[in-house]
Amino acid sequence: MTAQSSRFILICSGKGGVGKTTLTANLGIALARQGARTAVLDADFGLRNLDLLLGLENRIVYTAQEVLADSCRLEQALVKHKQQPNLALLPAGNPRMLEWLKPEDMRKIAAMVGEHFDYVLIDAPAGIEGGFRNAMAAAQEAIVVTTPEVSAVRDADRVIGLLNSEGVKPIQLVLNRVRPKMMASQEMLAVDDVTDILALPLLGLVLEDEQVIVSTNRGEPLTLGEAGSPAARAYLNVARRLLGEDVPLIDPSQERRGLRARIGRLMQTKIF
Repeated sequence: MTAQSSRFILICSGKGGVGKTTLTANLGIALARQGARTAVLDADFGLRNLDLLLGLENRIVYTAQEVLADSCRLEQALVKHKQQPNLALLPAGNPRMLEWLKPEDMRKIAAMVGEHFDYVLIDAPAGIEGGFRNAMAAAQEAIVVTTPEVSAVRDADRVIGLLNSEGVKPIQLVLNRVRPKMMASQEMLAVDDVTDILALPLLGLVLEDEQVIVSTNRGEPLTLGEAGSPAARAYLNVARRLLGEDVPLIDPSQERRGLRARIGRLMQTKIF
């Protein structure tokens, strides 16, 4: 495996709290389950959380900071996931790295990681400040994560503008926390509204799912187990699309009708 044959994918958002790091963790596990050697690189040095979502926080000895300082080998800093050996985490270093880290440092660390992995997922800090620009320097392509809210979409549009200016491509979209009922009642932006505004191809739709919160608190990504929840299925489908499979996108309106039908059967009442 060489860095040239690896895929370096930036996972980013304009606004915090839209599920960017959750997608990184679940997508990393999902790709690894499909046999792809995958590294997740935490580039959010100010607010690192990727280790928590993967349940690896207690196994960190070295970080990207020590690798760049030649204080340890890359292999010593990479934390392999016990349940999914095809996945490894390179943890973010001390927040003080923000004071001296430069784009060339991110390119160096990503290239080192890429020598050993098929996919390198780079979890970028939200927004468009220096930390995001550093993370962007290491990427060849990008996944922009947003929710169907006006403010989140507006901030995502700013991020897309920067990615375009730096020649990062392809750029694809994951629409997170989709609520079919709210979309149907026009209380939330429709899928077509978001894709029209951002002018990006849709890589995945993730329905609002309480199991995401449960799995996050446990440090056990949903994609570790069976795809029993809507979000887990969505994450797995995103991974399959990245691997080149032709997987249809869900139709939120059909999902809503399917839910109503299931409830009707449980209640033994007919839904008209």
